Amino acid sequence: HGAKCVKLAIDVGYRHFDGALVYFNEHEVGQAIRDKIADGTVKREDIFYCGKLWNTFHPPELVRPALEKTLKASGLGYVDLYIVELPMAFKPGKEFYPKDRDGKYIYHHTDLCATWEALEACKDAGLVKSLGVSNFNRRQLELLLNKPGLKHKPVSNQVECHPYFTQPKLLEFCRQHDIVIVGYCPIGSSRDASWVNVKCPPLLEDPLLVSIGKKYRKSSAQVALRFNVQRGVVVIPKSFSPERIKHNFQIFDFSLTDEEMKAIEALNKNIRFVELLMWSDHPEYPFHDEY
Repeated sequence: HGAKCVKLAIDVGYRHFDGALVYFNEHEVGQAIRDKIADGTVKREDIFYCGKLWNTFHPPELVRPALEKTLKASGLGYVDLYIVELPMAFKPGKEFYPKDRDGKYIYHHTDLCATWEALEACKDAGLVKSLGVSNFNRRQLELLLNKPGLKHKPVSNQVECHPYFTQPKLLEFCRQHDIVIVGYCPIGSSRDASWVNVKCPPLLEDPLLVSIGKKYRKSSAQVALRFNVQRGVVVIPKSFSPERIKHNFQIFDFSLTDEEMKAIEALNKNIRFVELLMWSDHPEYPFHDEY
């Protein structure tokens, strides 16, 4: 159903698609985009496609082949944005989640600057328009920003961002450095306990979001999305429901007052839905630091 969702989303007005090799659907997403280009709905340059470098492809010599896998699967010719999915390298090889006999993850020496230089070469070769990162903390961003001979700055940092986790300090740091925050889980997350912190209460049941929604005849989800868009955060809501795909786009016909923005900001609980605790012993695990 991935292809159907992408086509519907393009018809509704979506132009930014957040993909990744490790989602195993780049082939159908790319095909759907190409179909909508072929039928004249959009041009390639109207679409903004983001691909991601997975943890097992951090060694510099593996970076371009990984990007080429994405290009080949999607058939898009270039990607608009290619980002380092996580600052933690895993052992390279066939397995995306390499584990030893005891079921422990096998990590790999992480050199974010060396990986970044390989990405810069991909941009210079025209395979990607812009480069970014994801789940990087301030220290890890500074590592790149202060790299001697930096050619291309990271343009974005994709991180968890929603009314219960508003990221004020990281947002401010990124603003100072012209780095766009792309917020994942902008309407909270599924309640899948295998990777989601279920201690965090369901965001969409929040009384404040619900009551602000009533005033504008919007849902709590639409209010949560509008909140981030209005503070300059790019949102990437995930949905496979045609109704919700349409619904999540209907956020450009109202705006929140300063008071409402402040009230929603004050909902911040500093609790992550996505903690990635299974990798908290990795030397580059990003979430030990305050931000």
